[in-house]
Amino acid sequence: MSAADSIQAILEVIRQVAGPSSNEQPIALHEPDFRGTEAWSYVKDCLDTGWVSSAGQWVSRFEKELASTTGAAHAVAVTNGTVALRLALHLVGVEAGDEVLLPPLSFVATANAVAHLGAVPHFVDVELTTLAMDPSVLAERLEQLAERHDGQLLNRQTGRRLAAVLPVHMFGHPANGMALRQVADAWGLPMVEDAAEALGSWRGDTHCGLFGAVGTLSFNGNKLITTGGGGALLTNDDELAKRARHLSTTAKLPHPWAFEHDAVGWNDRMPNLNAALGVAQLEDLERRLQAKRKLTERYGVAVAGLEGVELVPQPAGCSSNHWLVSLRFTRADPAEAERQRLQLLEAAHKVGLLIRPVWKLLHQLPMYAATPRSALPVATDQAQRLVNLPSSPQLLR
Repeated sequence: MSAADSIQAILEVIRQVAGPSSNEQPIALHEPDFRGTEAWSYVKDCLDTGWVSSAGQWVSRFEKELASTTGAAHAVAVTNGTVALRLALHLVGVEAGDEVLLPPLSFVATANAVAHLGAVPHFVDVELTTLAMDPSVLAERLEQLAERHDGQLLNRQTGRRLAAVLPVHMFGHPANGMALRQVADAWGLPMVEDAAEALGSWRGDTHCGLFGAVGTLSFNGNKLITTGGGGALLTNDDELAKRARHLSTTAKLPHPWAFEHDAVGWNDRMPNLNAALGVAQLEDLERRLQAKRKLTERYGVAVAGLEGVELVPQPAGCSSNHWLVSLRFTRADPAEAERQRLQLLEAAHKVGLLIRPVWKLLHQLPMYAATPRSALPVATDQAQRLVNLPSSPQLLR
């Protein structure tokens, strides 16, 4: 089969599962869907009662239902996933000039949340099975660089304090959270999880975001459920949850009228309007998860007959939400795989299939080009091979 025929065969498989597309009626990567929910009724309640800002019954209800859904002791709703990450890192003690260990394969917000605190990203390679931070590489990197001095863990090459470990659950597939936590604990490092893409994803009986001290979710418009914008912190630590609520509400002390603040805080709390949308979609979460599994299964059956490509599988022992179904080009030569990937992207966009490559590796962005890193062979190889397919659960309707 010629290269052109191979690309056409992949396009036909995508259309077979996702449906017909055109430039006039494109199929997006992942779209919001409010049909069959109480979204309008709940939002109308906010408008009717006047409770539209960062207080009201829907914020409290959304947090309680998030906690129940994930098994977390506490959920704290905020304005977006980046804010959630920045607040979580601050809560575990990350300060300006520190280093935070994270993977280079992630959306830019992961590194930006570190930089917003004046800290420095330190990139650690990923593993092939999860596309998330590799626990063995993390352990090796710390053995190479970390040294204790005056009660602090320092990077002996830069002299900066190593402050936290920040794994990412990629495309909704759970990272090896327990193994990463064990490495972090061995060095006395708190672990914050970027679970922005992983609502409804579990490794064993632990929901993503609950392996470490605190985890974060995103409810952006392209997520499994959306609040328009929005994010949340998940934690089982009572004190962290209390501080998160306080600092995200401008660190204001409770009082009927006085404006007393006891710390530098942020105005981060999720508005009631957004939370109402979230509650309406959380009520529909199980149906969406089932639809995502069926969609992934259909892609898997269709792709099985093609040469040179495979779906990125769900890691063993996990239940993924399959946020984005990911196609991997398997040619031995990474340059050839990358050529095929570009050909597919170009051909798909010409016919309204808005598939996407994985994000550019974070250490390749200009603002993070000079940051410390381990060798990154797996991330570099995989970034050339991956394409995300249309993954909206409503494609099955």
